[in-house]
Amino acid sequence: MSKKTPEHLRSRRWFGGGPGSTEHTSHALQAGYAREEFEGRPVIGIINTWSDMNPCHAHLRDRAEAVKRGVWQAGGFPVELPAMSLGEGYVHPSAMLYRNLVAMESEEVLRCHPIDGAILLGGCDKTTPGLLMGAISMNLPAIYCPAGFTMGATCRGERFGSGSGPFRWAPELIAGKLSMDDWRTIEQKIWSSPGTCNVMGTASTMTALAEVLGMSLTGASTVPAMDSRGHQLAAAAGRRIVQLVWDDTKPSDILSDGSIRNAARTCVALGGSTNAAIHLIALARRAGTSFTLEDFDDIGRQVPVLANVQPSGKYIMHEFADAGGLPALLTRLSGVLELDCATVTGATLGENIGNAKVGDEDVIRPMANPVATEALAVLKGNLAPNGCVIKPSAATPALMQHRGRAVVFENADDVAARIHGADLDVDANSVLVLRNVGPLGGPGMAENGMLPIPKKLVEQGIRDVVRISDARMSGTSFGTCVLHVSPESWIGGPLALVRDGDEIELDVPARSLKLCVAEDELERRRQAWQAPPPHFQRGWGLLFSQHVNQAHQGCDFDFLASRAPTPEPPIHGKL
Repeated sequence: MSKKTPEHLRSRRWFGGGPGSTEHTSHALQAGYAREEFEGRPVIGIINTWSDMNPCHAHLRDRAEAVKRGVWQAGGFPVELPAMSLGEGYVHPSAMLYRNLVAMESEEVLRCHPIDGAILLGGCDKTTPGLLMGAISMNLPAIYCPAGFTMGATCRGERFGSGSGPFRWAPELIAGKLSMDDWRTIEQKIWSSPGTCNVMGTASTMTALAEVLGMSLTGASTVPAMDSRGHQLAAAAGRRIVQLVWDDTKPSDILSDGSIRNAARTCVALGGSTNAAIHLIALARRAGTSFTLEDFDDIGRQVPVLANVQPSGKYIMHEFADAGGLPALLTRLSGVLELDCATVTGATLGENIGNAKVGDEDVIRPMANPVATEALAVLKGNLAPNGCVIKPSAATPALMQHRGRAVVFENADDVAARIHGADLDVDANSVLVLRNVGPLGGPGMAENGMLPIPKKLVEQGIRDVVRISDARMSGTSFGTCVLHVSPESWIGGPLALVRDGDEIELDVPARSLKLCVAEDELERRRQAWQAPPPHFQRGWGLLFSQHVNQAHQGCDFDFLASRAPTPEPPIHGKL
């Protein structure tokens, strides 16, 4: 039996009848709707991140229409509301600079309008956590609908994954072994249709985690963007969200410590993006759970990589989907998952995957035959007191224990100016260090962490060296990259104290990252360090700089991570 009646709908404060609601009612009538189409019906806000500047979301206008169809079918009243799109390829200095803006925008656009429930349309990297963060804080019934991934391609006889493919071939271009004509062919293949990256990058990782968290319909995260099932699932979400409103099922009824842990287990089993270490912590803090970076590491030690998908594995997302997709992978994890967690389907996670089957044993591996033993490791030491992360499944095994001398770059501009210079003092044992690219230093913590291999090393056939930074890297990237060093160098973290020639010791099995310099020398450098001038004097950048947390805390704003209640807007009629 439903918990709500039309009299209890949140939107009734706007459409309640009488002089106090005349203005709201008149505007709905102005839009061409009859009273019986909106009065007494759940108003469903469709938060759409479509944009001409985000081709990954080019199809979300049509997807929104499918949602509307479902809402109408279930007796709701759908309204579409735009949100900032954050197309990863165009937004600079970093889409991460604006994730919290999408979260704020989503929360407030739901709060200030007569909305009873929400459908969240996203996909490209930061849109998923941003939309979910806003929905969690607003705490209205909500379902996340992913955009799906772009079409597959091959290049020179190889599976060609978005991001992973060009990263694979870029050193050949740098070394002069690939022509510009060949490179233009590669550019055409990276994204050959609307949809997100077709490997286990940040987009596919975060849409999968949304599903495991219980915020998406079953199987939604492994449907290609151009597959008709995307529209079918969108319509189903439209129907389902109306029932969630009547049942008053909110994110706070879905999310729990268990669902967050399930998401972390799934992330490492997928060989998921290291960016999830930031986003999942931010989501957990919004949901009021106690999940930390150390918890992620504990799970990373226990759960191996089962998805044989690039960049950790061999295949691309279409083959993962054909092998059964996320529901099938979750059956492999059933022994470690908390299957009684609630979901927006109305069933538990265990019930949702009850009929799932693995269709290809090489694409979705059993626990006894994993792709790799670890997808994420959290390191600490005098170079990262609050932690940093590395993705062992996408790194070079021989470099998991390594000691080498530092080659330091002050910022991303310094990398661009010097990395391929013939006079760069670097060899295969060097440790490339990039600083001032964290949340504040970047600004916005761009994906600079996969530093290019210097041309002089590429020409020697070297394709990986240890790289350390307070930046992120694309989830489609690979290599021995230590990321998210916290505290960041911009605020005087130890990375700011490294000098060319210093010895750095990386020991992933021991979870250690050490700057091999005497403590008294480090203290002298610490005393001599001077804080850089701020990047911003006004606007969003200033707000970001004043309130963003460090990477190990999820890079949310300090005042948004709070669970303090926000009052509903007062509504007073003008008549």
